[in-house]
This record gives sequence, structure tokens and C-alpha cells, in this order.
Amino acid sequence: IVRSAEGEVLKIVEEKDANTEEKLITEGNTGIIAAPGNLLTQWLSKLGNSNAQGEFYLTDIIEMAVNDGIEVKTNQPDCQDEVLGINDRSQLAHLERVYQLQQAQSLMQHGVTLRDPARVDVRGGFKHLGQDIEVDVNVLFEGINSIGNNVIIGANCILKNAVIADDVEILANCVIEDAVVGEHSRIGPFARLRPQAELASEVHIGNFVEIKKSTVATGSKINHLSYIGDATIGSKVNIGAGTITCNYDGVNKFRTVIEDEAFIGSDTQLIAPVTVRKGATIGAGSTITKDTPEDQLTLSRPKQMSISNWQRPVKKT
Repeated sequence: IVRSAEGEVLKIVEEKDANTEEKLITEGNTGIIAAPGNLLTQWLSKLGNSNAQGEFYLTDIIEMAVNDGIEVKTNQPDCQDEVLGINDRSQLAHLERVYQLQQAQSLMQHGVTLRDPARVDVRGGFKHLGQDIEVDVNVLFEGINSIGNNVIIGANCILKNAVIADDVEILANCVIEDAVVGEHSRIGPFARLRPQAELASEVHIGNFVEIKKSTVATGSKINHLSYIGDATIGSKVNIGAGTITCNYDGVNKFRTVIEDEAFIGSDTQLIAPVTVRKGATIGAGSTITKDTPEDQLTLSRPKQMSISNWQRPVKKT
């Protein structure tokens, strides 16, 4: 950037066209120019390529503006990272890290505790951020999230358009997308909440549990190895390990309803559409195809038997 003795901008000179004196100038152009549209059109029509590289320099419009009596103003960036260009993947990665560190600084200024500011990514924004939030390493925020007070987010979690109420603990390696988690709930580790999963307060979702398009009422627990899809779960329900809501017949989706205080034994298949009534108990290993009565034990499995004098097969030689 060539200036007059009074400091006014006169022109911008390319390195290959600069004379010895101009090459000593340490103020450079970042490439960002704003100009009135009508004047820019006039100046662009006058651009020529009589220069060392035989190119049309957009920066020549600065000298044209000065010659037309237009004042040229400059602005200094706060740091060089604001105006760095991107020419390859390495530079793109560098500026992404710069941006993410700025996002991390903003979170910490708000009061969020980041275990490692260099290992959190924000690819969106926040509708709400409460107080005393703790975020472990390698957490990714996508879309617009809302996070309440005293929330703890474990390592390697992904939150996308999630609504997290107060006093929630999300353990490591959870994915929460377009889902709602009520206050005092605990999620994970290794849990997945898919779109339209809505959990009320004091709900426990454990490891390797997937919930999709379902509501889970207050105080219910799904702690191990389960798939809950297209379901309505009442309050204080306990769903045992390996329980599956069979919601899809290959063409259509059907809904499962489990009413308050029901107990679902381990390794149960619920063939939707089906309703488990209030207080019902489902015996482990059952396949439930019909609605079950209140406060009764329902099970469907062969009677256990032992075969005497049975011998284990021997490998043929």
C-alpha cells in the first residue's frame, strides 16, 4: 500500500511491479475491498493489463479512485488470522483451528469449563447456555443446542440440536440429535438419542441403548442394550437388558405403549402395535404380540426341560 507523505492512500502496487523503494513498504493489502457499485463498474471497465505479469489487477481501482477524488480508507485487523487466505487444505485446517479456539474462548468466558479448549468443536450455536457446564475432551456441538445449568458432558460426545435440561450428566461416547433430555437425567455411556426422542426428568439411559421417536416419562430406566423406537414409555418403568421394540414390519411403523410402573424383563421383544398395561411385568425372554393386563405377569417362552443321558457331539476324526 503506497501512501503520501501525509499518510493518504495513493495506490496498491503488486510485488513484481514495485520499485526498490516500494518494496521496503511493510503495509500490505489483504485483498478485501469494498466500493460503491456504480463507481466500481466504471473503474472495472478501465482496467488494463500493462504490467509485469500481463494480468488485470483489481487493486488498480484504488489509484483510479484517488484520481477521481474519492477518499480511500483502510482498516487494520486485530490479528493476522482475521485476513489470512486459504489456498490449500493445510491453511483451511489452520484457520478452522483458529476459529474453534475463538469459539472455545467464548464458551469459557460464559462460564463453561472446557477440559481442553483445543479439543472441542462448535459447528453452530447455542440458544441457551446455563451456568457451571463441564465439557470433557473431543466433544462436538452441531446445529443449535440448548444446555441448562450444572450439565456434565463426557468425552467424545456429539450433540446436534439437542435440548438438555438442568443437572443432566451425559457420559462418554453419546450421540444426541434433535432430542430432549429432562432435568436430573443420566445418559450413557455409548447411548444414542435419535430425532424426536423426548426424555422427562430423572430418566436413566444406559450403555448401548438407542431411542428414536419416543417419549420416556419421569423416573424410567433403560440401562442396557435396548432399542426403543416409536414408543410411549410411562413413568417409573424399568426396561431390562436386550429389550427391543419391534416397530417395523418391512413397510409400516407401529407404536409400542408401556404404561406407568411396568417392568420389562431382559431379552424381551415387543411386537408393535402393542400395549403393556400399568404395573405389568413381562418375564425375561418373552415375545409379546398382544396387549398385557395390569399388575400381572405375562411371559411367552417354552418350558425349560433337561434331557437325561444326553451326550455332547464328538468331532469326527
